[in-house]
Amino acid sequence: MPRRTATMLASTLMLIALLCAGVLIPVPYAEMSPGPTVNTLGEHGGEPVLQIAGRKTYPTDGNLNMTTVRVTSADYRMNLVEAVYGWLAHDNKVVPHDTLYPDGKTEEQSTQENAEEFSQSQESAKVAALKELDVPVQSWVIVSTVVKGSPAEGRLHAGDVIKDVDGTTVKAPSDVAKLVTKHKPGEDVVFTIVPAKEQAAAEKDNRTATRTKKITVTTAASDDTGEKRAIVGISAGTDHTFPFTIDIKLADVGGPSAGLMFALGIYDKLTPGSLTGGKFVAGTGTIDDDGKVGPIGGIEMKTVGARDKGAQYFLTPADNCASAAEDTPSGLTLVKVNTIDDALGALKDIRSGDTADLPKCTAG
Repeated sequence: MPRRTATMLASTLMLIALLCAGVLIPVPYAEMSPGPTVNTLGEHGGEPVLQIAGRKTYPTDGNLNMTTVRVTSADYRMNLVEAVYGWLAHDNKVVPHDTLYPDGKTEEQSTQENAEEFSQSQESAKVAALKELDVPVQSWVIVSTVVKGSPAEGRLHAGDVIKDVDGTTVKAPSDVAKLVTKHKPGEDVVFTIVPAKEQAAAEKDNRTATRTKKITVTTAASDDTGEKRAIVGISAGTDHTFPFTIDIKLADVGGPSAGLMFALGIYDKLTPGSLTGGKFVAGTGTIDDDGKVGPIGGIEMKTVGARDKGAQYFLTPADNCASAAEDTPSGLTLVKVNTIDDALGALKDIRSGDTADLPKCTAG
């Protein structure tokens, strides 16, 4: 065989071997890409995203779109060829697998966590919008989760309302941990609670729950290095009663990042006139009960998804601004917001056309 032919054959075989290896060899990476974007003022799956009953609502127009990110599943093993393609693709992002699924988190665990965060973001969006409108909302501290195998398992339950700990009234979720950690591991803590079932029945009947129970839990030692804290194995959260019904109908979405856009959509439906002036505004950001906007992940994917759907403006959490501004999609204006008040102020300028002084994101 001529030397040139042999060399070409060897090179071809080596290339085939490398391609096969690239396809077969898994790499510890995952991929993020732009996900669906949904208008909170419109419909999804044939029904309105925001459904309000028991309170006057007003017509809206334009778009207040929440945005999402698609990610590969926890059990998907990317190969080398896919990783290289993802690195080269402008609108996708390849990241270490542990970035999306830390500590060996399974797909089921990640889905459950995202669902819980999504539910909490909806509650906070409702509270933030109603506070902005000076509509009173009742709030109380609840057992949010109970750790399996912990001292609290079987004693306390998710949804129980925590009235006091050792006789001290609880006003915020952080109070619970402070009161428990006053004890030494092995000591008893006494919780006064309204059982979850009683609270749910009271809310259904539009009355105040009055039946309480005292539950004693023996503390255990934390897993911290160094000095051990007393723990009971619960996380505390906040629940609310609203003066009218607000339902958010959006399936197959998880995580807390739609909070800001839900809050703005609720505010728009409960006030006369249009927040957007008919403009296409998208955005992202967590929101707490007081209307503070927090950062999210995958900002670059969300701006691309918004641009591709036709968004003109993108409400961006202040802490994400520098990253987002490094590669702003053409035709999209990134507007920096720290609070729901900032977002409402920006929307006022957008609908009036007076956008010269909008607080725009700049690369850091």
